Amino acid sequence: MLKLFRFLKPYRWGIALVMALVLLQSLGELYLPTLMADIVNKGVVTGDHAYIWRIGAYMLLVTLGGTAVAICASYFSSRISAGFGRILRGKVFSHVENYSLQEFDKIGTASLITRTTNDIHQVQQVLMMMMRLMVMAPMMCIGGLIMALSKDAKLTLVLVVALPVLALTILLISRRGLPLFRAIQKKLDKLNLVLREGLTGIRVIRSFNRLEHEKKRFVDANFDLTETSVKVNQIMALLMPLMMLIMNFSSIAIIWFGGIRVSENHMEVGDLMAFLQYAMQIMFSLLMLSMMFVMVPRASASAVRINEVLDLEAVIRDPAEPAGGAEAEVATEGGFVEFDNVTFSYPGAEQPAVSGITFHARPGEVTAIIGGTGSGKSTIVNLIPRFYDVDSGAVRIDGKDVREYSQEELRAKIGLVPQKAVLFTGTIADNIRFGKEQATDEEVRHAAEVAQATDFITGMQDGFNSVIAQGGTNISGGQKQRLSIARALVRRPDIYVFDDSFSALDYKTDARLRAALRQETTKSAVIIVAQRVSTIMDADRIVVLEEGRIAGIGNHKELMATCEVYREIVSSQLSEEEIA
Repeated sequence: MLKLFRFLKPYRWGIALVMALVLLQSLGELYLPTLMADIVNKGVVTGDHAYIWRIGAYMLLVTLGGTAVAICASYFSSRISAGFGRILRGKVFSHVENYSLQEFDKIGTASLITRTTNDIHQVQQVLMMMMRLMVMAPMMCIGGLIMALSKDAKLTLVLVVALPVLALTILLISRRGLPLFRAIQKKLDKLNLVLREGLTGIRVIRSFNRLEHEKKRFVDANFDLTETSVKVNQIMALLMPLMMLIMNFSSIAIIWFGGIRVSENHMEVGDLMAFLQYAMQIMFSLLMLSMMFVMVPRASASAVRINEVLDLEAVIRDPAEPAGGAEAEVATEGGFVEFDNVTFSYPGAEQPAVSGITFHARPGEVTAIIGGTGSGKSTIVNLIPRFYDVDSGAVRIDGKDVREYSQEELRAKIGLVPQKAVLFTGTIADNIRFGKEQATDEEVRHAAEVAQATDFITGMQDGFNSVIAQGGTNISGGQKQRLSIARALVRRPDIYVFDDSFSALDYKTDARLRAALRQETTKSAVIIVAQRVSTIMDADRIVVLEEGRIAGIGNHKELMATCEVYREIVSSQLSEEEIA
């Protein structure tokens, strides 16, 4: 957890102020029993009412001052811990944004959400406690012991017996509870995962009548978390009664032996009362420390998980020197894509997803990729913007290996329409401008027209200002796809990549869209991954994949004559008249 505290650097003076305020509060609380002892010894015993009023007023001032200092300390510690949480969440989020898909796969989205929210909250809460208790608890404990000794050294022997018993009780209970606190965070991850899957997949769950199954999954995960939480709270609940028992027995012993000391004139009544208060302060300081011992390990488990995120470096990094200035080796036009004997395996996979892939896509041409499920089509698409790095071979754009570009420079060349259309909360215009932030209204409208989205947009109540619900749930799958295509078009990149982006479109809209794209992308390379033969029949070049390897390359006519795999795909989708 100490490693995370490096983010407290902007608040170092604020922390120093909180420490000073807490120190003043502790001194005030330690001074009050002595003042009370003076009132009893010098005022009550002698009947000096003026002295009682004078010292009483002084005690009131000390109490009010301590209250004001405590409020200020709470205020500043809350601000500092909240600021620390804000900085830490920002650091985690910005670091996660640089992850490649490999790191996302490794940690998991549900766990990343828990670490960014609940885990940081745990550390934030403990930081606030530490700023208060880290000074107050030791100060009250040590200061209380010194003041108790000053009142009566022999009576302090009661504390010599009571304090080790109290410390041992805290240690034993904490040792039982701490492993369970660590387990709670993992079980919270599991609950978050089940909840996220249940909410995002609600349509599938309902369509297959799996509501009861998902309810059971959630109930099981929820019960597991609840059971562990109850168990750890049951253990920690023993702490307070046991501490109160020890403290009450200690009070009885102090009053018993202190009464004997007073009767023998070895100490005064006021000093006994002060001693009793100091004993309570010492024990409560140990209670405060025990709260820290409970909270800190739980926060430490959270801190470990946060550090795992911050320490996990992205496999895909920008080159040491920014790419630029080098001349294209193969083509002078922007957007020339080349795969040169590319092999790639997903982490932990037994065999490569794609092997020996070699083809090129020229500007002004349409290159299509087709193949059966699991043949590696989407894998090839993911290698172009460098979501993953190849195991061997090279992917080049304009004659330069994609690994030689900075990621920002590389992806600025590409307009990607993913297989699953993802839209963001906001207006339709905002979603289209996601591709180009400074796009004018005219550019947004033009992109929507080419994407065949204008008809349904103008049919909505607020047109381009219509709000898209979270996840795009208020529009159809085909409408989502067309908005995703418009988002890529408004960017006007050198390379367009459509990863099965026409699957939800009817044949008529598909044909109109491809015709409009032809006119729009005359200077760009277009790569289309498709399942439907009708979508890619007119492509300049078709790459046929089978089990991660290229089974054939050519146009439709050439492949019909030379590629058995392509002929099987075509015959399974088209009638003999359409093939002819």
